[in-house]
Amino acid sequence: MKIAISGKGGTGKTMLASLLSTIFARSGYSVLTIDADSNANLAATLGFPNPEGITPISEMTDLIEQRTGARPGQVATFFKLNPKVDDIAEKYCAEHNGIRLMVMGRLKKGGTGCYCPENALLGALVTHLLLERDELVIMDMEAGVEHLGRGTAKAVDNMIVVVEPSGRSVETARRIRELARDIGLRNIGVVANKIRSEKEKEFLTANMADFQFLGFIPYDEGIAEADRTGLPLVDSSEKVMREIKSIVASLDKPK
Repeated sequence: MKIAISGKGGTGKTMLASLLSTIFARSGYSVLTIDADSNANLAATLGFPNPEGITPISEMTDLIEQRTGARPGQVATFFKLNPKVDDIAEKYCAEHNGIRLMVMGRLKKGGTGCYCPENALLGALVTHLLLERDELVIMDMEAGVEHLGRGTAKAVDNMIVVVEPSGRSVETARRIRELARDIGLRNIGVVANKIRSEKEKEFLTANMADFQFLGFIPYDEGIAEADRTGLPLVDSSEKVMREIKSIVASLDKPK
């Protein structure tokens, strides 16, 4: 199963990616988690030792030059658009508690679309991980679909948009859904997070009546405290974990 998670910054998408990864790993799945958010902190949320020591793929200058034939930051007229990437996961994954993690790093953007050696390598790598890897892949993305394309969208079994009870979060969710549909991604569900009351739940269901809700995660100070202190999120709130397990059960499994 391939799962992509997006949402406005601060809604809790990294928390959801972390908890889903942990639940699936504890259930015996081979889990590969991809941090494709430019503000990469999934390693820390998962409790990886020395998370700041993990180098994003986009910053591995020697690897990018070796695989594409061009060095990042230097003018290159030609470079490989389809570089070899099928061995990168084995060589550059970090692993902890049965979860394998890859940190992608920031995609370069330009006014007319920047296609540089870094982007070529990241694009080919994401395509390989989603289309050719026989394992459960969970991708923590920014508030968009920049790491996905029409060729890889068909591999995503579930696109999850994380929202919180706020107008801006709802607007971001609508923009993400529009971008996802533009590349052919149709199976889009919503997970509401930080729900403190029935009124907040009703706000979201009323303003997002045309979305499919997969679950409503209650606000819990235990999760917030664990996040502040660096303790494992998975053991910090029983009621949150119950809802996460319910969300796992609601996900569409590949045919």
